[in-house]
Formats: sequence, C-alpha cells, structure tokens
Amino acid sequence: MLFATGCLVLLSGLAVFAGVRQASRPVGEVIVTIGNEFNNYFISEREVTALLTRNGHQQLEGAHPDDLDLKALEARLKAHSFVKEAQVYRDLAGNLHADVRQNRPIARLVHADTRQDSYLDAEGKKLPLSSLFTARVVPISRLGGGPLQAGFFQDSTGRQYLAFLRYIDEHPFWRAQVAEVFIGPNGKVSFTQQVGDQRIEFGFPENISEKFAKLMVFYRQIPPVLGWDTYHRVNVEFQDQIICE
Repeated sequence: MLFATGCLVLLSGLAVFAGVRQASRPVGEVIVTIGNEFNNYFISEREVTALLTRNGHQQLEGAHPDDLDLKALEARLKAHSFVKEAQVYRDLAGNLHADVRQNRPIARLVHADTRQDSYLDAEGKKLPLSSLFTARVVPISRLGGGPLQAGFFQDSTGRQYLAFLRYIDEHPFWRAQVAEVFIGPNGKVSFTQQVGDQRIEFGFPENISEKFAKLMVFYRQIPPVLGWDTYHRVNVEFQDQIICE
C-alpha cells in the first residue's frame, strides 16, 4: 500500500515538474496541420504561418511562453474566410501546433462580371474566390434580375434555397448531375444537368427530397426506353406528377 502511494506521489511530482518545464520552455517548431477531408485547398500552410506571425513580423520560434497569447493566435486564424475552426496549443517538447479545419463552399454565386463571383458555404455565408483552388460546386444565379447576394440566403425565405443547395451538396449523385441552378423572377427554381438536355423545372424549394425522388423515377424509367433527347423539359413541381415535354 505504501509502495503504491509512493509511486503515485512520485508520478504526480514528475507530472508537475514536466508541466513547469514545458511551461517555461521557448517555442521550438511551428507545426501546421490543415484538415482536408473534402480535398479542398483554400488555405496553405504558408498562409497559416503568415497569419500566426503577422507576415513574419512576430517571431514565434524561440519565443518565451509568457509572450504567447494562444487565444489571440486562434482568433487570428479564425478571421480567415476559409478557416472554419482553429486550435493553437503547445506540446511537451515546446513546439507550437496550429490545427486548422477548412471552411467549404457548397455553391458559387454567379454574376454577369465573373470577377464579382463568390462562394456560398453551408451556413449561407459568403466566401471569396481563392487563387489556390477552384471548387467544383454548383453555380447559381438569378434569371432576369440583379445578382444574388449571400445575404439572400440568411432570411427565412432564402434559407429554403440554401436547404435546396445543401441537399444537392450532401448527395453525391445530385452533386455530380446538377450543372447550373437558376432562380426565376417568380422565385421558382430550375436547373440544367450534366447528363441529358432536359431543363428541370423544380418549382419553389419545398418538398425537396420528394421532388428529387420523382426526378430519379424519370431517370430510371424514361431515358432507358425513349432516350435522353426525347424530352427537353421535365417538371417535378406538382405533387404526384412528372410533366415531360
């Protein structure tokens, strides 16, 4: 019993000693890790390092721990449009780690002047285009009206359109099949396809899964029999109906 207690005291003492030693050790390396589960490359290790060091004006390697504000470093990273989450911490060897999770666009807001295009993330927030990487996401634009702004997707009506875009993004088949989305002057949605010349008239962005299920019925039953070019317009707007012309 005494032996076990002595071991526990010794281990506790070693842990405290290691913690004190680590807390006073100057920063070694700066190690950047970027989570890339969707194969996006919107921010590089170099950019993360530049954010941490204020473009080299703040020396981190060799810095004393008392001179580090880890929360401020995290906030600096999170201010970047393409950083969804960031965690900055030190390991026992004194190295500084910056773990970054990237934000990811689900659509591209198209303007007449492509220089004004921007991305839209899953929360309906605007993301700038990136010089590092072009995301393969569905383009969306307004027919016969002004350009879509990211703020459009923030109110109760606009969030229905965001739900439509999120549905496409969350289903690999539709993410690959839907080529371009349009919002008409009346608010109804239509889109073109990667395979097939038909323009799909979707109606308002409601009953989304049911409408896509009807469209899948069309894919499985009509083109294999009559061919992909038989119809040029497919309407799934109305309940229990598929209208083909």
